[in-house]
Amino acid sequence: MQLLEHTFLITGGGSGLGRACAAAFHAAGANVVVGDVNETAGTETVASLGPRGKFAPLDVTSEASVQSAVDFSRVQFGALHGVVQCAGILASGRLVGKSGPHDLALFRRVIEVNLIGTFNVFRLAAAAMQTNTPNAEGERGVLIATSSVAAEDGQIGQAAYAASKAGVRGLMLPLARELARCGIRAVAIAPGVFATPMMSAAPPELQKSLAAQIPFPPRFGQPAEFAQLARQIVENPYLNGTTLPLDGALRMGPK
Repeated sequence: MQLLEHTFLITGGGSGLGRACAAAFHAAGANVVVGDVNETAGTETVASLGPRGKFAPLDVTSEASVQSAVDFSRVQFGALHGVVQCAGILASGRLVGKSGPHDLALFRRVIEVNLIGTFNVFRLAAAAMQTNTPNAEGERGVLIATSSVAAEDGQIGQAAYAASKAGVRGLMLPLARELARCGIRAVAIAPGVFATPMMSAAPPELQKSLAAQIPFPPRFGQPAEFAQLARQIVENPYLNGTTLPLDGALRMGPK
């Protein structure tokens, strides 16, 4: 599928990986709807894009909010051809820490945003995409999720985050198989450690530990590199039902 003159909803598009995807897709000629729970960040991103960029308030955990963003995309540009789901949260906590057992509400919140939020966005976006006119390959849409290296190499204290991202990874094949009849692909990217506001909020000792484990290039990934792979997923119709690592050969240690 080409990006030119096609419409993509970027969740979490106000910062980090989502903002980089919004910029890259827009530069390639796509119509971009930036969805974000942070209205200030979202509108600032859209202002930096110029024409063919729109903002939609979006809470991935809310059915009404996601449906509104999907409908808005179709009204503004006539159709919705793809979603890049970047909205997510990072939280840490040991199963049994010094202050007691892991906060159950925190675990639920991480699963709600990262995993259920992804499923919520995908189910409503796919329902809209299935009505699109197929292209020469029979494609009607593409769903791109954000998993993580933590899905396989979760560290101590990452139980909630690793579980949520492993769940995202597990969605890809069943969704791709089901949606094949509609010509809709489902692919996830599993980034390693990237220079995003989310990572900047992590404890300094965690950032230092992770950076030291990256073989090559020995640095944090750049959001533009994530956006580059997202674009390649859109443009390569044979990528489907899988999770692609983007991690500089990082394999995280226990802590």
